Amino acid sequence: MTAPVSAEAIAGRVSSAPLATQDLTDADHDRVRRTLDNMPLVADLSSADLMLMLPVASDQMVVVGHAQPLPVPSLYTQSEVGKRIQRDGSPLVFECLDAPHGHHERAIVISGVPTMHEAMPIMGERGVIAVLVSEMAMLEHERQRRRDIIFRRAIAHVREMLRLGLIRGGETLGRLGVHDGVLIIDNGGQIRYTTVVAEHLYRRLGYPDSIVDTQLSDLETNEYICFKAMERSVCMEQRVEEQDQIWIKRVIPLVAIRRDGLMGRFLGMRDVGPGAIVAIQDITEETRKEQELKIKSAMIQEIHHRVKNNLQTIAALLRLQARRTDSEAVSALLQESINRILSVAFVHEFLSKDETSAINIHEVCNRILGEVTRGTLDPAKRISLKLEGNKQFTLPAQQATSCALIINELLQNSVEHAYADRAHGTITVSLQETEDSMLIEIRDDGRGLPEGFDMNRSGLGLQIVRTLVREDLKGDLSIDNDGGVRTLISFPRSELPPAD
Repeated sequence: MTAPVSAEAIAGRVSSAPLATQDLTDADHDRVRRTLDNMPLVADLSSADLMLMLPVASDQMVVVGHAQPLPVPSLYTQSEVGKRIQRDGSPLVFECLDAPHGHHERAIVISGVPTMHEAMPIMGERGVIAVLVSEMAMLEHERQRRRDIIFRRAIAHVREMLRLGLIRGGETLGRLGVHDGVLIIDNGGQIRYTTVVAEHLYRRLGYPDSIVDTQLSDLETNEYICFKAMERSVCMEQRVEEQDQIWIKRVIPLVAIRRDGLMGRFLGMRDVGPGAIVAIQDITEETRKEQELKIKSAMIQEIHHRVKNNLQTIAALLRLQARRTDSEAVSALLQESINRILSVAFVHEFLSKDETSAINIHEVCNRILGEVTRGTLDPAKRISLKLEGNKQFTLPAQQATSCALIINELLQNSVEHAYADRAHGTITVSLQETEDSMLIEIRDDGRGLPEGFDMNRSGLGLQIVRTLVREDLKGDLSIDNDGGVRTLISFPRSELPPAD
């Protein structure tokens, strides 16, 4: 005998009060889970809210699943999962426990909307284990009643399959939309019904007349997924290219259900399944736009790559010029320019490798520190450069470029002025962020700021930093003595551009 699994465990979002009714076996648990998995598909096909309710007491049920339809507005603004249903508040649902072999329906009002409320029992190993509830706005219900009988039979069939646990693979299909075309195919591969949208889609492929009563095999289109799904009795989905059109075909096979009496006559069958429902989503326009975006992204990346190469070429020319000059002052100025150019080049290098325009400043800092170590530090002095803080310090490209220049200038200042009369020391770059601000701190353990220091009369490097912080980053800059020079830049967090 299989071990019991409580209904509360399936719900997962309701309290852990013990069940007053029978527990579920593993087989019942699988049945409930299969129903939950396939409910969104059937909700879309039937244009109705579907709920699955499990009894937790003789006069109480709990909603363990709620699938809201995509093609039409839901009757609910939020999920009803976890809600407890009382017998006196929803007697129709409890009728399924008292009369488990019937189909119960009644007109009710939900949030002021007249609604057709239907309840269907789901049987387990020891009786009713759950109730499947369908709720459809009365206006939509009347619209569905006026649709072709073949379509209504197919929808009734797939809903009955859900109740009996006969749908396989429905959870693997994408959700259906209001603009999807629908075909109904019988078990012989003949098209029995098409929506106007489906007719329009096939008309684009050169079928000006109705394709109803046409054999799928007679169409010069890729219908392999339809036959494969019907053969295996499993829902399947495939992207197909038809001439210049790109479609996603979703196939829901309608397996045979032996049904005597009224339901059997309505479904129009006894032992033979009616074939399949095929939903076709036209993604031609979306795919073309995606391709255009990919091409544009590749072009932008190539531009960044070329800009990076050009900047590195300019830096190489300046480096060559610095080596040929006899003036140490000129050489130092050229080296400062080289470092500024390379700071910008590093940002373009990251942009050339990543499709997004979000730059990891931690990685850029590593490159800048490496360049300063190679090109600026006096090899005779033991000065180390450290990088601390958030390794995922990410900024948009414009802010990243400004930060790269700021960090480069402040490092150059520390290297040039903090250790003029010292042989060793440490310069630390720290990257932090708060809920609404980004913080960059650069501190050294050198000789500190000179007496009478005035930022307004500082050199070119600090003037560049002030301008970038205030104008580009819209932030604040502070410089003070703290066992050396401590510079803090804070600026508001910017929204990163959405990923393509």
